[in-house]
Amino acid sequence: MAGRRWIEEWDPEDRAFWEAGGRRTAHRNLFFSVLSEHIGFSVWTLWSVLVLFMGPEYGLTAADKFLLTSVVTLVGAVARVPYTFAVALFGGRNWTIVSASLLLVPTVAAFVVMHPGTSFAGFLWVGLLAGIGGGNFASSMTNINAFFPMHRKGWALGLNAGGGNIGVPVIQLAALAVIGAGGGPRLLLGIYIPLIVVAAVLAALFMDNLASVRNDTGAAVDAAKDAHTWIMSFLYVGTFGSFIGYSFAFGQVLTSQFGRTPLQAAYLTFIGPLLGSLIRPVGGRLADRFGGARITLWNFVAMAAATGALVAAGLHRSLPLFVAVFVVLFVLSGLGNGSTYKMIPGIFRAKALARGLAGEEAAAYARRLSGASMGLIGAVGALGGVGINLAFRQSFLSYGSGTGAFVAFLAFYAVAFAVTWAVYLRRPDGDRAPAATDTTGTQPRLGYAEV
Repeated sequence: MAGRRWIEEWDPEDRAFWEAGGRRTAHRNLFFSVLSEHIGFSVWTLWSVLVLFMGPEYGLTAADKFLLTSVVTLVGAVARVPYTFAVALFGGRNWTIVSASLLLVPTVAAFVVMHPGTSFAGFLWVGLLAGIGGGNFASSMTNINAFFPMHRKGWALGLNAGGGNIGVPVIQLAALAVIGAGGGPRLLLGIYIPLIVVAAVLAALFMDNLASVRNDTGAAVDAAKDAHTWIMSFLYVGTFGSFIGYSFAFGQVLTSQFGRTPLQAAYLTFIGPLLGSLIRPVGGRLADRFGGARITLWNFVAMAAATGALVAAGLHRSLPLFVAVFVVLFVLSGLGNGSTYKMIPGIFRAKALARGLAGEEAAAYARRLSGASMGLIGAVGALGGVGINLAFRQSFLSYGSGTGAFVAFLAFYAVAFAVTWAVYLRRPDGDRAPAATDTTGTQPRLGYAEV
């Protein structure tokens, strides 16, 4: 796979190297990574807006639509695992070209079947294809993680993910424009087909592969064995799982619970995902400064409070309060996305230091395990979106509203708060730094206050 776009030597922790050209190269790759991931998110969440076009003539119930968006979310979550390791196997640039090009498959397929008369099973199969758009996030984050030094990872990963997340409100805004203009779903799909081609071509022209990033099955095994990978996966369910799950479900809740028309729902659905995407880099920046665990902890408190307010708004059928608080919840989920992802390289950096490693050796250890763990964490986190849509489906079947689902989400955020505090911030005594036990049980206790 070697070619003219492979970089053989890459050491972002070397300040002289970084200032002499490393920064410029990293930022160039970040920009085009964001573009490809952005369109990937749009394709992944395509069905969150296509269901708004699907009126009574399509013969689908609210429960059918929640099930449809659930399977799309599920495939996106599962795709994140192989996409993570594809970067090391093929190279970041090469895989970005391939993954961007693959987005043509679900987009063209949706263009073909999007009309009344298509069976529910047909929509489900095409929805499964759209799930591959969710995989782009994992490969993009793994790739960008290798380009940036430790002290810039929170900002870089937050910007990369936030720029990708904006693909959700952008496609919702595009749907609003199409619906408002009296157009159909095929017009929306026709807009994205050439954009996908442009993203793949630009990746080929301007991105790079890092030769130092090699497929390391040992790193994948080590990451899977480490309890922190699964603890962070659980926390990411609460942040990103909430963001992507609510992005799929918001419009359907407005139409099913509050009787909004598709156009009325489309006027509102993009606001929360847009603000949640824009705030994600801020979450990373705050985590760089104050520690990701601290930001994540208090973010879960705020998310629980917002969810309690949503329960009250639903019981009183107050649409203005419901929309306002839902938007706040989106913002908090975006903030938490940035802070939790910043914790990942920090945790493995702390483990490297506890092993007696230092300098580039410690940085290499952290890059190796954090890169491998990101795919697993991203995949499990995205499964939270599946849970949210299934919870809404069951809540509407049982109670005719989403209130039951919100009660369950509130309980989850309370547990996530407790886990964050107990593992990453609890002080075992009054004068020790916050610590957590190494997962092997053989290493010294590690300080995680600044992760």
